[in-house]
Amino acid sequence: MSAELFNVKGKIALVTGSTHGLGMAMARGLGLAGATIIVNGNSSQQKIDDALELYKSEGIKAFGYKFNVTEEAEVIEAVSKIESEVGPIDILINNAGIIKRTPLLEMEVADFKEVIDIDLVSPFIVSKHVVKNMVKRQEGKVINICSMMSELGRNSVGAYAAAKGGLKMLTQNMATEWAKHNIQVNGIGPGYFATSQTEPIRVDGHPFNDFIINRTPAAKWGDPNDLAGAAIFLSSKASDFVNGHVVYVDGGILATIGKPSNED
Repeated sequence: MSAELFNVKGKIALVTGSTHGLGMAMARGLGLAGATIIVNGNSSQQKIDDALELYKSEGIKAFGYKFNVTEEAEVIEAVSKIESEVGPIDILINNAGIIKRTPLLEMEVADFKEVIDIDLVSPFIVSKHVVKNMVKRQEGKVINICSMMSELGRNSVGAYAAAKGGLKMLTQNMATEWAKHNIQVNGIGPGYFATSQTEPIRVDGHPFNDFIINRTPAAKWGDPNDLAGAAIFLSSKASDFVNGHVVYVDGGILATIGKPSNED
């Protein structure tokens, strides 16, 4: 029974921004569990092709579609193509996002709007057009990739925090409107993970590395593969009565105020 609860074999999962990083880690986890992965990116077709090669080298069934998640016309066309060429989208993970580290007093309005557009508006656009078909089938899973910044502020990431805080509430409202159609909408809030982007600062003695190790009860950076379990849970029957929640995969950071500097 437990195996069936977490079974995602044969499901089709669209993961936006899944050519690298945490998006790839979640897509890879679902793919290794038997789901068919729809790889999305927008920067280049080459990145999509490279990602597909990696997925397929591990025996994962994957297809690639290049489209801009902030452009509604492109999303409509892509969703139609995916469902006609591959099959109905059972799982949507809204992962695509950006961050601009600029203090608010120095940030250009155009840059603030760009972060909001990609990190908050695009999950609305993509979900709207994927969920329309889920409603017809009376079944579906939507996972919005939130952040610890959905709960906390931090210097120089005001636009990102505004977007991720909004995404948390959008997740709750999606759940409120769509639960009656047997569609579960939840979020995942990653903590700090060991990725290629964080590699330069993950060295002993680096102030931010020391901060993360000391601030995290687990006393380490997360492994991107740690996100796979949460993604599978929220994509499977095991979460059929879970709606409107954000699962924080953060090693316990949000559970504690931290420890005094004189404690080990």
